[in-house]
Amino acid sequence: MKGNMNNMMKQMQKMQRDMAKAQEELKDKVIEGTAGGGMVTVKANGHKEIIDIIIKEEVVDPDDIDMLQDLVLAATNDALKKVDELVSQDMGKFTKGLNIPGMF
Repeated sequence: MKGNMNNMMKQMQKMQRDMAKAQEELKDKVIEGTAGGGMVTVKANGHKEIIDIIIKEEVVDPDDIDMLQDLVLAATNDALKKVDELVSQDMGKFTKGLNIPGMF
């Protein structure tokens, strides 16, 4: 019985190390969100940090700032939604088969 517990603890520790490594690797992944048919692109990393915003010149209209703001907001939300999907996919492999409340 004691050997089983030690083995299980070692497996849990390895899973924790692997999860920490996977979370760190997410920072290097770049996800793009777009709006307006690609007129606005927002890039985020896997830690939900916005790392770049690209706005095509032709969408900039000084008389319609509201539209530009809406496009930036939509592209940002698109990028963050894709980050959530990536995190769920990458981190979900660690919790697959485990029914732990509050885990991903």
